Amino acid sequence: MKSLYYDKNGIQLIDHTPKPAPGKDEALIRVRMAGICRTDLEITRGYSGFEGILGHEFVGELENSIDSFAAGTRVVGEINAGCGHCEYCRKDLERHCLHRTVLGIVNRSGCMAEWFTLPARNLYPVPDSVSDEQAVFTEPLAAALEIFEQILIRPADKVCILGDGKLGLIIAMLAAHRHEGETLLIGRHGDKLAIVKDRTAVMLEEDIPGSYNKSWDVVIDATGKSAGLSRAMNLVRPRGVIVLKSTMAESEPLDLTPIVVDEINLIGSRCGRFAPALDLLSRGVLPIGRLIDSIHPMEKALEAWERALRPGARKVLIRFTGNRPVE
Repeated sequence: MKSLYYDKNGIQLIDHTPKPAPGKDEALIRVRMAGICRTDLEITRGYSGFEGILGHEFVGELENSIDSFAAGTRVVGEINAGCGHCEYCRKDLERHCLHRTVLGIVNRSGCMAEWFTLPARNLYPVPDSVSDEQAVFTEPLAAALEIFEQILIRPADKVCILGDGKLGLIIAMLAAHRHEGETLLIGRHGDKLAIVKDRTAVMLEEDIPGSYNKSWDVVIDATGKSAGLSRAMNLVRPRGVIVLKSTMAESEPLDLTPIVVDEINLIGSRCGRFAPALDLLSRGVLPIGRLIDSIHPMEKALEAWERALRPGARKVLIRFTGNRPVE
């Protein structure tokens, strides 16, 4: 099978990767479409130390029937596969299992291949009303929803989102839908900010006035840069909340004294639940399709990767040939 593979020699499109065999309680999934995430790009810069088949954003179809799902069912899947036995797994927190594998990130081959495997318990059927192009956004949308699971954002709270990358734009769309109070997205690209300016206030990073410092109740850092946390500490009010969504390979020294002096709550936020994300997609309340940059066939996956690396690129998708269309 074809796969997009990363190791010390770089990224390669391999034509003859062995087709995986599902293990106990696992499903074999034929990929319909996969998305290139910033985390994937960071992996090729050294984040997580992963080598192997890349990718964790996908929509696919079951190769064989499993549990209550028939063969051919379109599915998406949560990316963390826990051991199923530890305290975290018993509390439905597989994403924190100390022995977990993570699709295309930690000790598990990713989804940028014609087939891959995941535990059946990780899978969710995709509603007929959700297209492949929408369904591939389930994982990042779930990650954005996790913010609202972790913290209480009150109607009077002022919310500032840093970063106009794919995740930052999704968070901005979601905040505009969920939050009644003032919301602002700050980014570096006017064309990307324009994607959501009909839904929320936007501002270029270079235009931030000094009066905005220490004035925001909640600041969400989705910049993917270590400097993002520093800016968030400048903007958040004393006893406010910073939500850190960025994962990155590079790091730099950072003075955390303001966290102590201003008694700031710093919350790390990673993966979220898929069911609420699929529900939002099925209701069509978010213009998620605006985030698509381009769609490339698997045969041109390396070109897709190069496009995803371009500054200002939106979501680049890879479509796999030979898959059946949605009925």
